[in-house]
Amino acid sequence: MGRAFEYRRASKEARWDKMSKVFPKIGRAITMAAKEGGADPDSNPKLRLLIQNAKAANMPKDNVEAAIKRAEGKDSADITEINYEGKGPHGVMVFVECATDNTNRSVANIKTIFNKSGGQMLPSGALDFLFDRKAVVEFEVIEGMEIEEVELNLIDHGLEELEVIDGTAYAYADFTEFGKLTSGFEELGIEFKKASLQRIPSNPQDFSEEQMNEIEELIDKLEDDEDIQAVFTNVN
Repeated sequence: MGRAFEYRRASKEARWDKMSKVFPKIGRAITMAAKEGGADPDSNPKLRLLIQNAKAANMPKDNVEAAIKRAEGKDSADITEINYEGKGPHGVMVFVECATDNTNRSVANIKTIFNKSGGQMLPSGALDFLFDRKAVVEFEVIEGMEIEEVELNLIDHGLEELEVIDGTAYAYADFTEFGKLTSGFEELGIEFKKASLQRIPSNPQDFSEEQMNEIEELIDKLEDDEDIQAVFTNVN
């Protein structure tokens, strides 16, 4: 099965390493989670996972604590989660997840980015059939770990597939099983690098290197926007 988030992994990880942009995005997600479910990670599983993801991204503890405190402030802005869909250069399909305190600003910025790339925004729901929403947990395969035994145990927690790439394992489940899957790792005592919801293309497409250069340029511009949390495409 194709993995949208695995394509050109090196370049994507390089973009994610732009800390000046990454930390505010993670911080915004933490603030939302704390506002929705409370500031105590022990009683707020979503917040607990985001804190763990922040740690994996080397986000300073002070930044994490500041993001949680923002949720407790009376003047904290209301942040809305909203999705946008579009078609980019060479017909690539793009799904954008946002967290914003100003939807008018977000949609205007995203529309401009698509238009300048020769693409266009699409109606909400237009790409639902092109992507499968999955829970994905990434963890390191350490020495002595019986990966087949781990797989068998996680099946009871909603696991659909487990694959290992260069010493890193990826566990996949339906997005509705996200909490159940991460709980399975806690029960097994396995510390994971990252847990997230991904949109994986059901029919990934191949593009030439020249085409990918233009597609990557669009993705870079979208990911540079402070309101955008994640970008998914149907690239193989």
